[in-house]
Amino acid sequence: MAGSVVDRFSRLSAGYRLIILLSLALLPLGLLAIIASLQISRSADLERQATVRVASAESARRLGSQLAIDSTALRSAVNLLERGGDEANICARTLSVLGTAPDQPTDFAIVSRTGRFVCGSQRIAAANASPDLRADMGAALSAQGMTVTLPSDTRAFAGIAFYPLAQLVATLRPTNFTAPYSLTLSQGDHSLPLIADFKPGALDRQETVMSDIPGTPLSLSFAVRSVPFKPAEMLTMLIPILMWLVAIAIAWLVFNRLVIGPLGQLRANISNYQPGEIVQPLRRMTIPAREIEDLGNTFQTISRTVAEHEAELAEGLVRQRKLTREVHHRVKNNLQVVSSLINLHARGARTPDADAAFATIGRRVDALAVVHRNHYAELEENRGVNLRALLGELSANLRATAPGEATRLAILIDVPSVQVNQDIAIPIAFLTTELIELAMLIDPAAAIRLSVQRQQEADRACLVIGSSALQETSQLGELLSDRYGRVIEGLSRQLRSPIEREVSEGAFKICFPLVPDADDQVSK
Repeated sequence: MAGSVVDRFSRLSAGYRLIILLSLALLPLGLLAIIASLQISRSADLERQATVRVASAESARRLGSQLAIDSTALRSAVNLLERGGDEANICARTLSVLGTAPDQPTDFAIVSRTGRFVCGSQRIAAANASPDLRADMGAALSAQGMTVTLPSDTRAFAGIAFYPLAQLVATLRPTNFTAPYSLTLSQGDHSLPLIADFKPGALDRQETVMSDIPGTPLSLSFAVRSVPFKPAEMLTMLIPILMWLVAIAIAWLVFNRLVIGPLGQLRANISNYQPGEIVQPLRRMTIPAREIEDLGNTFQTISRTVAEHEAELAEGLVRQRKLTREVHHRVKNNLQVVSSLINLHARGARTPDADAAFATIGRRVDALAVVHRNHYAELEENRGVNLRALLGELSANLRATAPGEATRLAILIDVPSVQVNQDIAIPIAFLTTELIELAMLIDPAAAIRLSVQRQQEADRACLVIGSSALQETSQLGELLSDRYGRVIEGLSRQLRSPIEREVSEGAFKICFPLVPDADDQVSK
């Protein structure tokens, strides 16, 4: 794992490495600044939470006190009615107690278990015609306000008190609290929003405190927008980021001027370098580092040395070409001298056998000269020997040097434009000469078919030499058992391929490798 991280880091550019290293160097300072800012913010939050908790407890106590007074009065009234007390006196006493609330008189109604209205507000009695008398104290929240139900000990009577929204807001509003806040009264899953001075957004911070209303199943939710970050806190938190940005900017500027810019210029000079040219020195305006400037000077020195060597090699290549051309002319002239000497000696031959022997030797020398001439013609482009031109010229020379009875010898050539190297061309030329001469000896009037067939492999072909004179006869067997057979067998070994005979068609076949085409070499 550590090795992979190091490998990834080593593949990054110098600029990214600089940013990462600076970030790691400034990370402890940034963490300390952030922790300090969080501590300041936490202290402010704790102070605000304490203030909110005090305000919430005050509101809950005020509502609880009013509910306790009203509940005591109503429960006392319904218990007295249950014991047979005078309804008029009881209702008047209850009204006097509930009507003396400091903010707003509490609306109430007293009804019997059967729904009979006793006193109070008929509207409230009608809205609660069938009160739930199972609990000692029941509270219900609605959009209009809160309803509290208090049954007598035997559940014969029930007192109902209703607190509208305005009365609840007046009772629960805290004193000496000016910040925007929201109050929500809740009972289980039901809630009643009372005050909403602000609506928290998705990114706003807020503090919420829950307080139970004493003696009731109700709870009060007091929410206030949290203390925002002060400018000093924001500056403290932004200092690491500002320091990081400034350090990156300064380091990048210096690094770019001293290292990255000169390296980019040096890379461009080397990319545009052509053999024989001299690398240009770095521009002074880039203010390169001393080491990079030395590196540029070293490349300039190397390019100057390479240019000198290129000039020497070019001069040597010219001399080599001249020498090769001279050697070629000398070899060609020597072969012509040898051929002329053989012709001179052939004219002085006294027997037909000697004349035939000189002619045979001359044909071999001519075959070698044809191969040499074709090889040198293609030497400039290094494409090999063109087999079509080689066999065509060789066939013309064989017809020209044929004996009198074979002067009208027909040689049919079907050879595509393929190339072979000189090591293959020489055995093919000699093999063609041997077989055509063998056919002329047996039947001078027989036509000879000379063809080259390409194989499925792109780099192989087969030479086929056929004639009716090469069909199986006793004379052909004698000649093959003599020197012709040994020469043909030696040439096949030189081509590293067995020679095949098709006796019925009188054909000899041998395969050999080709020189790849220029297009094939480029594609490879």
